[in-house]
Amino acid sequence: MRINSKSLLAGLFAFLAGPAVAALNIFATVPEWAALAQEIGGDKVKVFAATHGLQDPHRIDAKPSLIARVRSADLVVASGAELEIGWLPLVLRESGNARIQPGQPGHFEAARFVAMLDVPARVDRADGDVHAEGNPHIQTDPRNLLKVGEALAARMAQLDSANAAAYRAGFQAYAQRWQANVARWEKAAAPLKGLPVVVQHKSLSYLVQWLGLREVAALEPKPGVEASAGQLGELLQRVRAQPPRLVLRAAYESPRAAEWFSREARVPLVVLPFTVGGSDAARDLTTLFDDTVQRLLQASK
Repeated sequence: MRINSKSLLAGLFAFLAGPAVAALNIFATVPEWAALAQEIGGDKVKVFAATHGLQDPHRIDAKPSLIARVRSADLVVASGAELEIGWLPLVLRESGNARIQPGQPGHFEAARFVAMLDVPARVDRADGDVHAEGNPHIQTDPRNLLKVGEALAARMAQLDSANAAAYRAGFQAYAQRWQANVARWEKAAAPLKGLPVVVQHKSLSYLVQWLGLREVAALEPKPGVEASAGQLGELLQRVRAQPPRLVLRAAYESPRAAEWFSREARVPLVVLPFTVGGSDAARDLTTLFDDTVQRLLQASK
């Protein structure tokens, strides 16, 4: 049997080349930034999310598996504003990867590109889980994702200049779709403006501001501190003068306080997905806000 030398060489080159390797290896601390990086980068990136939608992003173990992932990353995308302070610094330090340390191009913090809410006048741990730079849960306002996305696309282009045009095009396509989505959500959510709500934790401040909701109380007496039965009872009495229409909590938060307050106040409890994967319907960034707005509207009827 004669072997075609050209076919043999072509096959050899294909074998040596192997499958195409993603140009940029991205480690995202939370699902929303993983989803945003994927929207921008498409097949030019390989994205890993360190957490899922039902995990508390403040309290993650610095597992060896995460250290191993960061060791090979080209870019770490974090929320910043101390959201990941309990675990990410250790992961970065133990990785030995100089490219993704704070201050390097491979380290990106989303909070640096938006206007922060809840910036404290003083920082005292006696006041609870206070973030010195402000509230880090910026992803609950979809307008912030445009600002972060623009900065993230520029950073990806800086790190991977060969695919810079693809990242710019990816962001432009995403931004066009996203602006149309934001307008659609704002139109649908117009009846929610001014609606008085009680929140469990200050995880929804950006959402409350975006939709014009009126926060009348938080169930936590201090950020990150679960309320006692006595504190919840006192709060229930205080809000009777201006009763809320809804009680809101993020899907990852403990249900106990919100369920008790909802039952005693006879006010609907709305569990919001908070991030991608926080509900079965929140499969990506678009469906995250589709589900959020729909849940609020249904509960407010």
